[in-house]
Amino acid sequence: MNLIRNTLAATITAVAALVVLPGCAVTRDQSTVGEYIDDSAITTAVKAKFVEDKSVDASAISVETLRGEVMLSGFAKSGTEKARAETLARSVNGVKQVKNQLEVRG
Repeated sequence: MNLIRNTLAATITAVAALVVLPGCAVTRDQSTVGEYIDDSAITTAVKAKFVEDKSVDASAISVETLRGEVMLSGFAKSGTEKARAETLARSVNGVKQVKNQLEVRG
């Protein structure tokens, strides 16, 4: 009788785990590991372009990426710098869209 009870308990536990654990999977609002890695690579590439281009102050611009959408925030010295930062960000492979939230402060 104990063997049947233990087997039944183990089976119920296994079924419960199969029902509950998928709830811990990535949901629609979260990034997958692959998306996170891709987004990190995009962010790094955008920042690298800023460092290489002397017309953009890389230290004054923050770059965040989510699902290929890049958001630029921080400060630009001119409208030209703001536009150049956006152009550089758009030139990176994998970028789907750029939200340019840079404020011009001269």
